[in-house]
Amino acid sequence: MPRSERSPLLLAGLLAAAGITHFVAPRQYDATIPRALPGSPRTWTYASGAAELALAAGVALPRTRRVAGLATAAFFVGVFPANIKMAVDWRERPAPLKAAAFARLPLQLPLVLWARGVARSGEGRS
Repeated sequence: MPRSERSPLLLAGLLAAAGITHFVAPRQYDATIPRALPGSPRTWTYASGAAELALAAGVALPRTRRVAGLATAAFFVGVFPANIKMAVDWRERPAPLKAAAFARLPLQLPLVLWARGVARSGEGRS
């Protein structure tokens, strides 16, 4: 399978795995929800997990790939504040955990660019 066909499926797999973990282990995500958001952190955790599952399905299907890829890029930008909160909250954690939290911050840009690339690979399909 050519890379251009694998990339959307890998992104869909990443999104699906992340979405599932929001339901299997929600507590770890609840802690990253910015306090400024209204409502229960668990509601946001489940909503973002459901969004990731929906985006995974959209990215996996050639017919919806372009729109889902763009929505995925926007989603990755939208969850960035949670990554910042995690990094700030984990400043006093052991070094490996702190490093993981801070490493997530620059990783968001390649994810956004990957999603945009997948969207471009779906252009012209309907």
